Amino acid sequence: MARLGSSRASGLVIGLDAPDDAAVLAPPEGHLIQSVDFFRAFIDDPYVFGEIAANHALNDVFAMGGVPHYALAVAVVPAGPAAKVEEELFQLLAGARACLDREGVALAGGHSSEGRERALGFSVTGAVAPDRILRKGGLIMGDALVLTRPLGTGILFAAAMRAQARASSIAAALAQMRRSNRDASAILVASGATAMTDVSGFGLVGHLGEMLAASGAEATLDLAAIPVLEGVHGLARAGVASTLLPENLALATLLRTEADAATRALLFDPQTSGGLLAGVPGERAAQCVAALRAAGHAHAAVIGRVTKTGLAASEVELETTGALA
Repeated sequence: MARLGSSRASGLVIGLDAPDDAAVLAPPEGHLIQSVDFFRAFIDDPYVFGEIAANHALNDVFAMGGVPHYALAVAVVPAGPAAKVEEELFQLLAGARACLDREGVALAGGHSSEGRERALGFSVTGAVAPDRILRKGGLIMGDALVLTRPLGTGILFAAAMRAQARASSIAAALAQMRRSNRDASAILVASGATAMTDVSGFGLVGHLGEMLAASGAEATLDLAAIPVLEGVHGLARAGVASTLLPENLALATLLRTEADAATRALLFDPQTSGGLLAGVPGERAAQCVAALRAAGHAHAAVIGRVTKTGLAASEVELETTGALA
């Protein structure tokens, strides 16, 4: 921890600069948001994994329209010589700090342990103005569904484990996964977003299904408009899929229309450090997407529309049109 140095973020009364039994935080203005994420490493580089894990953990706060302020880390590293264990823990937390420092989020403390596989997670505390809280429910008929980031991380890294992914595709995916969703969240909020979530472990349809159920709404997805990471289409058609896909496909009953295996693999592909998905008033959608792209979210797109509201959660269905480009 001494090698990391103290966090430069404000509001930390007692933190890692003077370690104690617990961190002491100055409460930010507004309502508090708290979330926790934890998952095992999917790449060998502990620094990059730490950066992505921290970025992933902040997304729940951004999805609520909030701003993250503090984080506590939970790290698991494989047993080994003390110097090696220390270096691996340092690399994980140094990568995390690279992300958190950019975001003005204080790493206030945490806990570490030894285990069979490298893993990292964060408990994040943020704040949101009471009148600006965004939830999964709230979609309105006619809303455009805006997605800020391409799909495919689950498929791509499953392929990487089998030495079937191109280096350029991995590099492009890692660049996306290290990018913050802070400005995307602000743009969606400013565009009048009615509901929002981040696309993560349950895949696009899984998380959209949560939004539809919470809103009592139905929607149509334009498959041709959905952005996908470089190289992922071919991998999906070749049968490559995440090990989590079978569990996610339990939600396939939400789909009203049939889809081939490759399409289903993409629609239900679990995402790490994925994009935000929001309902935006239809008349403001084009301007919203233009603002997102101008801010560097080059793959942002309108991927569908809300077609009906006023339904019971059990009645909700999702229709698809076209084919993945």
